[in-house]
Amino acid sequence: MSKTAEPGTKVLRITLVKSPIGYSKVHKATIKALGLHRMNDTVEQVDSPTLRGMLYKVSHLVEVEESQG
Repeated sequence: MSKTAEPGTKVLRITLVKSPIGYSKVHKATIKALGLHRMNDTVEQVDSPTLRGMLYKVSHLVEVEESQG
């Protein structure tokens, strides 16, 4: 699901590129909280410090692209 972004805000496009199988429950829960369910799933989220922290934790599993909302 895509959150509504105001014009000029930064939106991050997040894609799950590696399976969380074999990683800790915390990593799996973070992937689920991001809204990702299966390989190559892509979601758009509004950039925030909280989101950046989540992405830092699972950076080895996801690919992130920045764009303007």
